[in-house]
Amino acid sequence: MTLLTRLSQITRDATLSPKQKSNFLALEADASLPYVAVSPAVKQAMQAGVICDMFEGNAPFKPRYVLPDYAKYLKQGSKYLELNAAQDLDEALNALTIIYHHVPSVTNIPVYLGQLDDVLMPFCRDLDSDTIYRKLKLFWIMLDRTLPDAFMHVNIGPTDNIVCRTILKIDAELKQIAPNLTFMYDPSITPDELLQVATTNICECSKPHIANYPIHANSYDDKGFGIVSCYNSLPLAGGANTLVRLNLKEVALKAADITDFFESTLPHYCQLTYELINARCRFLHQESNFFSSFLVKEGLIEESRFAPMFGIYGMAEAVNILRGHPELTESNSEKPSPYYGHDRAANELGHQISKALDAIVKATAVEYGYNDRASLHSQGGISLDKDVTPGVRIPYGTEPNPIAHIKALAAHHQYYSSGISDILTIDETVKSNPLAMFQLCKGALQHGFREFTVNVASNDLVRVTGYMIKLSDIEKFKENGSRTNTTFLGAEAAANTKILLRQPRVIAHELTPSYSD
Repeated sequence: MTLLTRLSQITRDATLSPKQKSNFLALEADASLPYVAVSPAVKQAMQAGVICDMFEGNAPFKPRYVLPDYAKYLKQGSKYLELNAAQDLDEALNALTIIYHHVPSVTNIPVYLGQLDDVLMPFCRDLDSDTIYRKLKLFWIMLDRTLPDAFMHVNIGPTDNIVCRTILKIDAELKQIAPNLTFMYDPSITPDELLQVATTNICECSKPHIANYPIHANSYDDKGFGIVSCYNSLPLAGGANTLVRLNLKEVALKAADITDFFESTLPHYCQLTYELINARCRFLHQESNFFSSFLVKEGLIEESRFAPMFGIYGMAEAVNILRGHPELTESNSEKPSPYYGHDRAANELGHQISKALDAIVKATAVEYGYNDRASLHSQGGISLDKDVTPGVRIPYGTEPNPIAHIKALAAHHQYYSSGISDILTIDETVKSNPLAMFQLCKGALQHGFREFTVNVASNDLVRVTGYMIKLSDIEKFKENGSRTNTTFLGAEAAANTKILLRQPRVIAHELTPSYSD
């Protein structure tokens, strides 16, 4: 298909709004530019599907993810935006609405909206709860309607405050796909009753993510971090300049055996991944002029706080291939299985691969990184992935019971500082016993999970890779399109990646082990 034919198709697409057509036309222009200079070996690895650049554009002119210091922005105002410091909640919400339209990302919509309870609490101290509720509810609706993208992300917690509780209340009521939401949990700060509110919300609308705040915080300095897009943890006042991912399934297929995988094949393709990371970052930092923007000049972001994300996916397939079980069949926790997620030896091989990747990432300097390093990331997949499982997840349709699921994956979480998430799918009966969700969450975090994420089977709102979609929107998409930018990704993922085959499990069966401890 020629470029002109593709552009013509976009302009005539009945399922796209004018704004969405503009976005797709821009992506085609991006993809028609000359690619950043890389070696023939990198090009070959990309063409073979071993390394993927996540379709960020051939000549990256903006970072993948940007995390401005919104608290600083509200305190100082902005010369570029001609705004004074905010004086009350109305001015704060107005100022945030304005700056969100000037924060770029790979999606052209801000993926980080801030640690909103921390950011907004100074403007709420003299307001009653009803006033705060009304204003934040209108703000929440505005976000979904004007920035209709499920990668847009708000953080709240770990402290107990009126803004945090109000956002949880509003999110459960409105059940919007956007914004995505992470609740930070710190056992030394967060009361159990507040965590229970958050986990009850999951029963209602499959949100929020629950983040293990102490583990995340230990990966960063005192300036802090944020959770953005799906579940990606990055330095506050910085972000991710790029995300390049390595397909471990394809790496395993090229290895002669397990020894060759660890000693030769994996290091080789990691080296090529780093070459691509450096090439893309070099263009962004040296040629795009992004880091002369007002966000930098006004101190809202710092160039040194951007980290390339070294992503991996296909862990399950890699383990099964290396152990001689490449053909995955449906299994469950009640039947013996040699596969990843069900067998102790298979799971331990996966942990060994994560440990090896962590060692490589920590030992390898990058030209533009956070403390001169990239950050390891368990990448949640994209809608085009076929026959390969996101990150270190257990293949859809083969999930064991929730406790076995958590135990199988918990050891991975220590290594993936820029984000790792599995998606447990729980039967709808949990709605009559939300305390079970609370207990499952606490157990997962105590076992070392960085993120606790759940779909409840009967909810219209479901997670795909980490972003939200409505199943009802997918059903209507082919004929009517969607006002939400990410619905088409969800529809594509449903067709290509088996997300609808996830097995709902009952927490009451959690004591049935999938393997002996």
